[in-house]
Amino acid sequence: MSELLLIDDDQELCELLSSWLSQEGFQVRACHDGQSARKALAETAPAAVVLDVMLPDGSGLELLKQLRNDHADLPVLMLSARGEPLDRILGLELGADDYLAKPCDPRELTARLRAVLRRSHPAAVSTQLELGDLSFSPVRGVVSIDEKELTLTVSESRLLEALLKQPGEPLDKQELAQLALGRKLTLYDRSLDMHVSNLRKKIGPHPDGRPRIVALRSRGYYYSL
Repeated sequence: MSELLLIDDDQELCELLSSWLSQEGFQVRACHDGQSARKALAETAPAAVVLDVMLPDGSGLELLKQLRNDHADLPVLMLSARGEPLDRILGLELGADDYLAKPCDPRELTARLRAVLRRSHPAAVSTQLELGDLSFSPVRGVVSIDEKELTLTVSESRLLEALLKQPGEPLDKQELAQLALGRKLTLYDRSLDMHVSNLRKKIGPHPDGRPRIVALRSRGYYYSL
């Protein structure tokens, strides 16, 4: 049974989602502010976190930033009552694996959680991928460049794995979204682009200055040789 940490100040919503997710086989611990969430994270190791953007004692985005510093590979799904593009972009820039606007359908939340949890546990047979000065372990979610190790988020790991398995070959956005996010992109959905942007910042360019990940306008991306 996967343990989830649900962080939202709406207690009625937490009760509703906890009841639904429990019936779906999840064990849910709910917190209603950042302070209790930090305490819960110090006491337990949840399989995933569902985090609201607005908290009574601070911003959920600030808590997300701390989460990424302390638990880089912990799957995080953001919720926002406002559903504004800026919230969505900031959440993804700070490393959220996925994002849903409230009110959300509990069935969609369940599907998104299961997808991110599947991606966070790649098959043990996944082998080390090496290309030039870059080495990547899909199982650990760790990339090494010139012996410097960087921990990737779940979505970044699946994205890099897909690109490295077909170096030099363009992958269209829908194909990459299915591999990296476990779902298709919707209209105006820029979540894949934000994950690519974050990954580019982490791994940097080739030693000669060329970008490692190249964008093909309106088509997709590929890892350059």
